[in-house]
Amino acid sequence: MSLFLLLLLVALVLGLAGVAAEGLFYLFVVGVAVLVVDLVLVGVRLGRRGRPAR
Repeated sequence: MSLFLLLLLVALVLGLAGVAAEGLFYLFVVGVAVLVVDLVLVGVRLGRRGRPAR
């Protein structure tokens, strides 16, 4: 869970820096990409917990 929060914080900081600085739009794109990867990672981890063991 701490990895999720760390990646969420990194995505937020990169996104805000990319929007605030005029020529750094690529930081916004990187922040969005980190956010998407983070959400996929959490989805995979939660999906594995839901299944009963055979």
